[in-house]
Amino acid sequence: MINMDNELTLLLSGLFGVLVVASVIGFLLSLRHQNETITNLNARIRAWWLMCTVSVIAMLIGPVGSVVLFALMSFFALRECITLMPTRRGDHEALFWCFFIILPLHYLLVGIQWYAVFVIFIPVYAFLFIPARIAVAGDTRNFLERGAKIQWSLMMAVYCVSHAPALLMLNIPGYAGENIKLVLFMMIVVQISDVLQYVFGKLWGKHRIVPKLSPNKTVEGFVGGILSASLVGAGLWWITPFTPLQSFIISLLITLLGFTGGLCMSAIKRDRGVKDFGAMLEGHGGMMDRIDSLCFAAPVFFHVVRYYFT
Repeated sequence: MINMDNELTLLLSGLFGVLVVASVIGFLLSLRHQNETITNLNARIRAWWLMCTVSVIAMLIGPVGSVVLFALMSFFALRECITLMPTRRGDHEALFWCFFIILPLHYLLVGIQWYAVFVIFIPVYAFLFIPARIAVAGDTRNFLERGAKIQWSLMMAVYCVSHAPALLMLNIPGYAGENIKLVLFMMIVVQISDVLQYVFGKLWGKHRIVPKLSPNKTVEGFVGGILSASLVGAGLWWITPFTPLQSFIISLLITLLGFTGGLCMSAIKRDRGVKDFGAMLEGHGGMMDRIDSLCFAAPVFFHVVRYYFT
């Protein structure tokens, strides 16, 4: 069970306080206006209530709860990624290994905090195993393409996402037992950046940043969302081992990475001709649609903290 100190209590109270205010505003707007933007905003708010509630409960249970939560998120995200691509009979054994052996074994390494193996298990051993298993099946049609798709899906949905709970294994001087706050810090900054980019884009967006890839993303939304989320991160320095300036710089880094992750996932969806990876969250796509930013931000955040603060 996580120790609910004053800082964590204040953080969670503020988080759910913001959700309450957002829900009230969304409700009032829906009474006055009925359009796609308001409907989308309220769908996002409902999705955030669900995600925040589940996340906080799992994290308050302790490290095991956090690892299990992210393992489940990875499982559903991996399923969505694999569903988007056509598979052949020769891929089925490799996919079985990905879902039921590689994924749980990888998160077991996170849970027992075996960093030396965790950091290379998927990018080295699983990377080599997957094409070998497909080759054994004897199906050579589009062999390189099929193997690369499975490797990419495993890296994004499992390896990259797992760096979020892996923050719990870092030994930061003067910060013992408080690493859960780093997980919350990263998730809040990255996810609020997505929300603020959406809000700034809807209010003032005029210049599309990548019109062929993501027509809803604008320069105004990008600049406003990234900078404001970075300021939010700077304001949360008191729950981290960082100074306010360090918090701002790190927040700026992970929000830029989150934006890049979102673009890459949008490119995949455009290539496959779909709007969302799935329909797990009502009106708000699938699991990968919600954690696409985290895929790029989590591993870099983990290694920046490990390199500079441990």
